[in-house]
Amino acid sequence: MIRTVESEQHVSAPVLAAYSYCEAVTGQQARNFAYGIRLLPSPKRRAMSALYAFSRRVDDIGDGALADDVKIARLEDTRGLLTRVREGAVDEDDIDPVAVALAHAAGTFPIPLGGLDELIDGVLMDVRGETYETWDDLKVYCRCVAGAIGRLSLGVFGTEPGARGAERAPEYADTLGLALQLTNILRDVREDAEGGRTYLPADDLAKFGCSAGFKGPKPPEGSDFAGLVHFEVRRARALFAEGYRLLPMLDRRSGACVAAMAGIYRRLLDRIERDPEAVLRGRVSLPGREKAYVAVRGLSGLDTRHVTRRTVRRRT
Repeated sequence: MIRTVESEQHVSAPVLAAYSYCEAVTGQQARNFAYGIRLLPSPKRRAMSALYAFSRRVDDIGDGALADDVKIARLEDTRGLLTRVREGAVDEDDIDPVAVALAHAAGTFPIPLGGLDELIDGVLMDVRGETYETWDDLKVYCRCVAGAIGRLSLGVFGTEPGARGAERAPEYADTLGLALQLTNILRDVREDAEGGRTYLPADDLAKFGCSAGFKGPKPPEGSDFAGLVHFEVRRARALFAEGYRLLPMLDRRSGACVAAMAGIYRRLLDRIERDPEAVLRGRVSLPGREKAYVAVRGLSGLDTRHVTRRTVRRRT
């Protein structure tokens, strides 16, 4: 069982200011993520915002316009900051609000900070231009940039006392991260191609005649692009089904948060499946009202009850 701190504790003004900065970053730059974490009680919501703000900093370095050697140096500087957080060397009056907030969150919840090292490793893979021959190769990257975030988040959420199979919760959180990342990869396939990045496994691209890449609003001539997308959608759905087994292990509000975030991406996956070429014409997204519906559904516990019933049926 993974325990977390539920009760509101006194938080100093400098730390609250640091958390406010992180929450502003989250609200401005992570609309899907923000829909989920607003369902959490304040201590957990603040901690999740601190995790997001640090992760956003790492991602922004990797996605920026700096030379690769400068990016690598800055990523290693960020790793050094993480080391300071881990060693308890960040004071409340530090000038870096993200460091202050992350240090407080790590002192409040059992967050496995090594997951942020994995995130930095994954972004370094981007900077170095790594490509992926097989799904097993791509899984290594996805575990660094998304599975690790799932495990970090679980450190904030915790599991319910007596939750059956809770020892596998980190595995399910990791798998759910993979599902979200594969959905992201499908959604951003053209944007990534224009930036010189290819994430889908080379053997999948070859199987469906798509090795030429995606730099325009139309699939490569003679390819089975729809077949490729549907193949990857099935893979993502299997990951979601496995990762959703985490939900019954969480308290109501943490489960609602996870169900909301995952539910938004599952609906994106539905849209991509219905119109595969939409990802070549522009970014596929959900309107705000649909995201709000997913959040309400998560808070109602519908997804958790569905997973619980399915698990019981399997056992019987």
